[in-house]
Amino acid sequence: MNYNYTTMPSSYGPPPVITKLQPAPPLLPFMSDIALSCAVPPVVYWVLSTAFHYIDTNNFFEKYRLHTPEEVLKRNHVSKREVLREVIIQQILQFFVGFALAVLDPPEMIGAENLHVWNISQRIGWVYNTVLLLVGVNATGFNTKMASSLMQYEIGRQIVSTDIRWKLAEALYWYIIPVMRLGLAIFILDTWQYFWHRAMHQVPYLYRTLHSRHHRLYVPYAFGALYNHPIEGLILDTSGAGLAYLLSGMSLKGSIVFFGLSTIKTVDDHCGYKLPFDPLQLIFHNNAEYHDIHHQGWGVKVCEKITKINSFKLTITRTTFHNHS
Repeated sequence: MNYNYTTMPSSYGPPPVITKLQPAPPLLPFMSDIALSCAVPPVVYWVLSTAFHYIDTNNFFEKYRLHTPEEVLKRNHVSKREVLREVIIQQILQFFVGFALAVLDPPEMIGAENLHVWNISQRIGWVYNTVLLLVGVNATGFNTKMASSLMQYEIGRQIVSTDIRWKLAEALYWYIIPVMRLGLAIFILDTWQYFWHRAMHQVPYLYRTLHSRHHRLYVPYAFGALYNHPIEGLILDTSGAGLAYLLSGMSLKGSIVFFGLSTIKTVDDHCGYKLPFDPLQLIFHNNAEYHDIHHQGWGVKVCEKITKINSFKLTITRTTFHNHS
């Protein structure tokens, strides 16, 4: 095998030439990514909630129940039929909003990946050399040694490089940046929902008109996770997820993962079980047990008291500060 290091792409070499752009192939050969991004949330919702319903009806994991089946029947102020109807209405709204976002987004094209990687290598080249300089390593000598121990090969007319900076740029482009976009989308959605949810508890009109419907479920269960007033669902869930998708700059394929994970978290928060082996309940403090307390009448009052106490402490702190200044 021949080694041709002179044609190796680097952060200082010429950019690769784009010969042809074409639409990216879908994740599933029988379904477009647009259809998949719209289908994943309801499919995940009903598959996961049906699994929890099966656990309920067969009394599996009974020792991990947060409430007995009798409490579910007696304490909730809404029938399961009405819950199903409202959830389906919200999912129809989600489907059309998600479809509009996906259609309006420019189609994903492939063929310029190496150019994108090259652009990233341009940006990280000086960082890479600076780090080597700071740790006392000669960048030129280090790169030469790395090149002599790495293999380069040719696929058609396209050179695939093992230059360390190129590999770092590839890792950023294919893995790190998409994960960062996903993390940013989760942060945006969580922040959006936190402040809207807080407002709906603190503003009497919003609670009475919108959010009180969700709290008719004093004992939450999985397929009631999206039981909301349609306007609240549009504001909190649909608009929040759509805004996170747009602002994070993630791809349509990335949105499929994001929407799926968001749906899993929503259902899990309302599942009615404290499961010690559930990774979501172990990682996040706002888990099913936490959310169950929030749905209790006394739980809502506790939240309101905590808010008032914190506001009172803030007022005292501000008064003390002004008196001493």
